[in-house]
Amino acid sequence: MRRYLPTLITAVITLAYVTFALAQNSGDVGEMLRLGIRARAGEAGAETGYDGQFVYFFALDPNPANVSAELVDVPAYRYQRILLSLLAWLVSFGQAAFAPWALIALNVLAHVIGTFLLSELLAHENVSRWWALVYGLWVGELFAVRLALTEPLAYALVLGALLASRAKKETWAAILFALSLFAKEVTLLFIGAYLAWLISQRAWRAAGRAALIMLAPFAVFQLLLFYWFGRFGLGSGGAGATGFEIIPYMGLWRIGSESALALLVLGLLLVPAAVLPSLWGMVESLRRLRRREWELPVWLLLFNAAFIVFTPFSTFRELLGMVRLLNGLLLAVLCFGAWSKAPRVLRYATLWLVLLLMLANETT
Repeated sequence: MRRYLPTLITAVITLAYVTFALAQNSGDVGEMLRLGIRARAGEAGAETGYDGQFVYFFALDPNPANVSAELVDVPAYRYQRILLSLLAWLVSFGQAAFAPWALIALNVLAHVIGTFLLSELLAHENVSRWWALVYGLWVGELFAVRLALTEPLAYALVLGALLASRAKKETWAAILFALSLFAKEVTLLFIGAYLAWLISQRAWRAAGRAALIMLAPFAVFQLLLFYWFGRFGLGSGGAGATGFEIIPYMGLWRIGSESALALLVLGLLLVPAAVLPSLWGMVESLRRLRRREWELPVWLLLFNAAFIVFTPFSTFRELLGMVRLLNGLLLAVLCFGAWSKAPRVLRYATLWLVLLLMLANETT
């Protein structure tokens, strides 16, 4: 029973949060998922919706020929994250009344499974399973569950791949990594780290086979997206997105050009939550690599920390977007802390839980 306690606690708290959020929205699952229904109906001052609405639209009808430019801001970018929508479509039979519930149920399940898989990874490193609660209670994941976003499924697949690789089942790892790309393309960071690890171990044949399994289907899909929508899906975001930065952390500092007060407020949150952890992750991983410690957790930390350094301004200025993006770095830090047997790293990771205070402003 003790093996499952962190997972059970995660399940109870996640369900409680979703239930509370639903109650706060008077049982209106459409409003809870921020589908922007009222705005499209012409109601003045209504919310325009959030990213989960696109997952919902594709769950109603995944046929790319029926994607409406009036409903979807950047069709190719949104459609490349099709896996959760397809699963919800299958579960709900494409019925509008059932699709939001299917999305929530699938995300709760994915998040709980992801937490269990992380606890298994920690146990294999002879580290307490309780550290998995840092991920299970992470605000970025809880928001994603409630808002019908794709992170819980994507990272559950990543964790499954990491566990398969830990068991030396590299083919299964590659398959799970490949599936994660169709949930959310940001898992390319974990795929890049995985390939870098295989290459550093001089496992040339394994690296080539894994690259083919993981990347070929997604590359073909990108060509299909170009054929259907006139552009590739990969990019820095949807409507209003800015490009990746060249100068480190410029995405954060650019906020000051719009509002010094906004930079101060967001800086107080994002410097300790994003800048300092990613800076430490870069320095520590590079230090380990110079010492020829070419292990997978080191590469995971490097890739995920480096990504934060060059994150676009359009993501930095949106706190909800940033806590979602930090999912990958949090997982990388936990994996690294477990592998390196560094209790201090794991203890510091719990500081991210302070951001659970964000939930107080996001239930309505």
